[in-house]
Amino acid sequence: MENIKQRPVSEFNNELKLKGFNVFQIEQDGAATRVYSRKDFYKICLTTGKSKIHYSDRSFETEGTVLFFGNPHIPYSWETLSTSYVGYTCLFSEAFLNAAERTESLQHSPLFRIGGTPILNISEQQREFLNTLFQRMIEEQKADYSFKDDLMRNYINLIIHEALKLQPSENYNQQKNAAGRITSVFLELLERQFPIESAERPLQLKTAQDYAASLNMHVNYLNRAVKQVTGKPTTTHITERIITEAKALLQHTDWNISEIAYALGFEYPTYFNNFFKRITGTNPRALRIEAV
Repeated sequence: MENIKQRPVSEFNNELKLKGFNVFQIEQDGAATRVYSRKDFYKICLTTGKSKIHYSDRSFETEGTVLFFGNPHIPYSWETLSTSYVGYTCLFSEAFLNAAERTESLQHSPLFRIGGTPILNISEQQREFLNTLFQRMIEEQKADYSFKDDLMRNYINLIIHEALKLQPSENYNQQKNAAGRITSVFLELLERQFPIESAERPLQLKTAQDYAASLNMHVNYLNRAVKQVTGKPTTTHITERIITEAKALLQHTDWNISEIAYALGFEYPTYFNNFFKRITGTNPRALRIEAV
């Protein structure tokens, strides 16, 4: 579904990260499953066609025109069921939208939060109006207007406000195997925290409680689901992934131990050293020396 005509994916990603915004038209596509995994970007899609959207622990059957709001903190996949699937997509970072000093986090919006209503059924009249907004964004994106960023924020906010006035889709089914779906969402969210690319952007989700809060569920519910499906506690999965990342940073970067500790969410290097030795049986400095 997410084909960018005559533009390499790497070029598109670089431009997106530079500007924090992009809007484009969805081309016709055959039946396929697309899994979106960008860590930093929110998504608004206006699409016409038949599809199934898996979002958190729910699956939405859609036909006709829908408006979809994707949160980068919530794993989701999109399965197109019709051979013709058209519309528009807008991608933007929270930093881009909040440059105008908005105070409320997008994650608290009913359109973007995990227990919210990310899919809205759109009438033909509403589709024509929203089409116009997306088309205007595409045209303005090409222009040299000095205040283009502000104009794009206005368009995004207008779409959000239009959506807040609409009724959410009720055509969804709870996953039959709720534990399996919750576990899948948790594991994908865990993997999305990595790799750590900068010591200035430390790991945000460090505990089972952090993940449960991000997924808008009680930590006991998350723990039961993950243990039932994988046989291992939530904390064990988190610990193993942090250790894997720590080894990679020790062996493949020139960051000092303090920088690595901070990047992985440890307040003090001593805490990181004790954690690493307890899990691996050796200390971080010894592993780095071995790598050299």
